[in-house]
Amino acid sequence: MTPTPEWARGLPKAEVHVHLEGSLPPSLVAGAGDPAFRDLGEFLAYLDAACRLVTTPDQVASAGYAVAARAHAAGVRYVDLIWNPTHWPAWRDRTGGFLDALDAGLRAAATDGLPPVGVCVSLKRTQTASEAMDLVDHLIDLHHPRVVALSIDGNEAAAGRTGPRFAPAFARAREAGLHRCAHAGESSGPEGVRDALECLVAERIDHGVRAIEDASLVAHLASTATPLDVCPTSNVRLGVAASLAEHPVHALYRAGVRVSLNTDDPELFGTTVDGEYAACAGAFGWGRDDLVAIARTSIESCFADPGLRQDLLRDLAAYTAAYT
Repeated sequence: MTPTPEWARGLPKAEVHVHLEGSLPPSLVAGAGDPAFRDLGEFLAYLDAACRLVTTPDQVASAGYAVAARAHAAGVRYVDLIWNPTHWPAWRDRTGGFLDALDAGLRAAATDGLPPVGVCVSLKRTQTASEAMDLVDHLIDLHHPRVVALSIDGNEAAAGRTGPRFAPAFARAREAGLHRCAHAGESSGPEGVRDALECLVAERIDHGVRAIEDASLVAHLASTATPLDVCPTSNVRLGVAASLAEHPVHALYRAGVRVSLNTDDPELFGTTVDGEYAACAGAFGWGRDDLVAIARTSIESCFADPGLRQDLLRDLAAYTAAYT
């Protein structure tokens, strides 16, 4: 039976690949102009223009609240939110202040019954090794309770191979108890995914879909149960996949790779998590069991505390049983 959109919306799940920069309410960034982009480079330039307009703690708090509200509307029970400080010039050298403002919005959301959110602070691939290490040391000193992970994003095709450059920063984060996720296999090929695994020791790969070009890498991802945080609509909009029907998520999933479905930048791509589930079910003939498996991966691989993960898995089991 093909799952209905309503069933996909009610399915307990996490979102583990969504950027604050691409989740800003239009009312906050109207002055950034028309968000038209033809490729990843133009897309990242638009993000810079939009984030430049966010200058006050109240704006940051409202952006955080909006992330939790959007997640709740899609049936998402927990969010790992990616924030890259390099996009926010008004907050340069004020990492703690930004995190406090974001935390205020997320605490208000939790009070209103919206889902909890952890923050993955992201490096930019064009930064130097020392800049990366400075940020990680600052995060360790802050020890902000909202921060759960170190991430890295940016245009891999433009930056070239960066795994060795950022390996020391990721090692420091690992030693300090931070989780690690890394963008790879989007504008880079399979070699980017291998770099993220071998140099950064990433626990999850954001995107990772071009791993499909290397059968041995696909087998490795499957055998090690390494999750890929896939964003199908984003990949189509940015030209990584020609269409949803041709998207590699289906082949990866059938090869035994653990995948989750996410929005990446929902305000700019006009997508929702439940919409991604429903669209993939329609495109690939996935049934309820397939979507349950994908939702389970999203929960098991999220950076929520273990107790919350167990609660969400119990909710998922109960939801599944009710429809059996």
